[in-house]
Amino acid sequence: MDPSSVPDFDDLPKVEGQPQGCAWGLFDKDGKKDVFGTLNFLTPQIVAAAAAEVKDGVSISLNWPLNGIKFPLPGRKPPVHRPLYLGETFGVPFEGWDDELEFNTQFSSQWDSLCHVTPNGTAYNGVKTTEEALSVQSTAENALPTIDHWHSRGAVVGRGVLIDWKRYHEETTGTPFHPLDGYRITTEDIEKVAKYQGVEFKHGDILIIRTGYTEILEAPTPEDMAKFQAATLSGVHGTVETARWAWNRRFAAVAGDSQAFEAVPALKPDGTVGGISDLVLHPWFLNRFGMPIGELWDLKALSEYAKKTGRYSFLLTSAPLNHPGLVASPPNAIAVF
Repeated sequence: MDPSSVPDFDDLPKVEGQPQGCAWGLFDKDGKKDVFGTLNFLTPQIVAAAAAEVKDGVSISLNWPLNGIKFPLPGRKPPVHRPLYLGETFGVPFEGWDDELEFNTQFSSQWDSLCHVTPNGTAYNGVKTTEEALSVQSTAENALPTIDHWHSRGAVVGRGVLIDWKRYHEETTGTPFHPLDGYRITTEDIEKVAKYQGVEFKHGDILIIRTGYTEILEAPTPEDMAKFQAATLSGVHGTVETARWAWNRRFAAVAGDSQAFEAVPALKPDGTVGGISDLVLHPWFLNRFGMPIGELWDLKALSEYAKKTGRYSFLLTSAPLNHPGLVASPPNAIAVF
């Protein structure tokens, strides 16, 4: 589907029971419910154009260590790595090693699938989501919009664009930016940084925003921990206007180095800040648009190379894990300049 042919937010066909701007049904084809969402914007033409971003032959991993968080995260199990000596595993004198790795897919760098947020038990495109449905044994029998389907279209390849909010703030104000002080980035802020960096957005871009959050979590001070416990995370301003802006830009996906898309509350009509139940961006991006969200990506080296070269767009590749019914996955993401 040509992204330029897709209606703007205000012109999307009305979906019964959903607010204006819901994209359910837009990408359906041949009577089948779509499971890719805005990844449909990554057409062969857009991917081929993204390949032109490669000029230096330099690749940068965007994957934070699986054990990057060094303290307990409520509800999320830290990784457990078990080396296995082959002689003991097979009961024969064989020199070598296997290993096993157990982890929660939301504990470090991740993609959220379109089943991560399910208001009233319903995922993107109106599909009912249950534990039984997520426990399928093959992608062929899986009707849910989970990450394993991405592999049928070659995973994720496109043009990444870094909005380095932390560096922009520090260079233009002369003051440090702390990602736990609760500043919420607006779309106007994003546009200002894009202009400052000389970035022009294109259809199918994968928008990546750096706040410096993972850099704090790697070695948090007692003051950082107090702020973390208060959940005053920086992030993209959570309003419907933000959702409208992101949709009208035809982004294929959004990602960042924080949990801000998940943890930043929305403003209430009276101007006060709402609670976690008032979140806007996760339901809009994942559930109504089908726009994958990446969190806790490691963006420090990317920031440094972008600053060095003055280039903030690049070829982005991402091949998540391939397992039926996968709700989230490490992104296995690489930026190539």
